[in-house]
Amino acid sequence: MPLLHLLILAIVQGITEFLPVSSSGHLILLPNVMGVADQGQLIDVAVHIGTLGAVILFFWKDSRSAFTGLFHLATGKTRTDSARLALLLIIATIPAVLFGLILKLTGLSDAMRNITVIGWTMLAFGILLYIADQRGAQTKTQKNWDMSDAIKLGLWQALALIPGTSRSGIAITGARFLGYTREDGTRIAMLMSIPVILSSAALLGIEAISEANAAGLRDGAIAAVFSFLTALLALSLMMRLLRSVSFTPYVIYRVLLGLILLAVAYR
Repeated sequence: MPLLHLLILAIVQGITEFLPVSSSGHLILLPNVMGVADQGQLIDVAVHIGTLGAVILFFWKDSRSAFTGLFHLATGKTRTDSARLALLLIIATIPAVLFGLILKLTGLSDAMRNITVIGWTMLAFGILLYIADQRGAQTKTQKNWDMSDAIKLGLWQALALIPGTSRSGIAITGARFLGYTREDGTRIAMLMSIPVILSSAALLGIEAISEANAAGLRDGAIAAVFSFLTALLALSLMMRLLRSVSFTPYVIYRVLLGLILLAVAYR
């Protein structure tokens, strides 16, 4: 794959993975815009691994606590804060895994990878994010996250398997409807991405790597590094901006892009 194409893919993934604008939607659209072949499953897995590394590093304290919590759960120490966090993340991941399995078995996951679906989800879920952000209270913090909210946010997150929805965007939307502050709701949404990306990478990565040659693995490594760097930068900027700015700029971008895609789709 040409280096420029590879870098553009990695940068787009890194920037859009954690912003509420849908990374999968952009990765599906990018080959059409650039007039090139689809990047393939290996590159998709590689850029997601890069962004996974970025979110783990950026939220290292919480990430370390969650991984420690897995060990605590395995050894019967279920009452620690780390075990509680790990359990909530597991619960929040289950709906996405089940919904993803249904979409895969029915073939709907491939059928929905088109400009019309992405246009409508960009528009509709962008508006929904605006409503949640404007009307949602800001009374809850990460400390208030409990079993009930983990299930609810897990159901919200499952919708992200529809292309153009945005995993981070829909999780943030759910968190704002539940009354979490912008910063803490976003933090929870980012932490929820870790098991989801891990599950996705494990499911698709084995097949992709087994079929890859040396050149493909090299391209994947380059893509992973650049998506890691850009995701780290995007996360840093977004979390800083949330202290003074709402999600409205992202909503405007989603609505405009959705309208453009729908205009193209129905032309």
